[in-house]
Amino acid sequence: MMRGGMGNMQNMMKQMQKMQKQMAEAQEKLGEEKIEGTAGGGMVSVVVTGHKEVVDVQIKPEAVDPDDVEMLQDLVLAAVNDALKKAEELTNNTMGQFTKGMNLPF
Repeated sequence: MMRGGMGNMQNMMKQMQKMQKQMAEAQEKLGEEKIEGTAGGGMVSVVVTGHKEVVDVQIKPEAVDPDDVEMLQDLVLAAVNDALKKAEELTNNTMGQFTKGMNLPF
């Protein structure tokens, strides 16, 4: 009887290792994803990776008003936050598949 329990334990360990490998691969793919956030009708766009690293910022010339620098700052902030929110959603959708159905305390 003890032997069957050990077999189940080994099987469960193999499943966990397989899931860890899949999670690592999914995490790596997230880093390759490019997510764009925009503000001001596209006057400012920011691209982040799935690891939430900013890799590109584009500002259209008409968004630059020397008399209203605050507006440009607000547009950049809004575009960054938009991109990060989308990246977070992508991460949750991608990584959530591994925790679905598990009662993990977070």
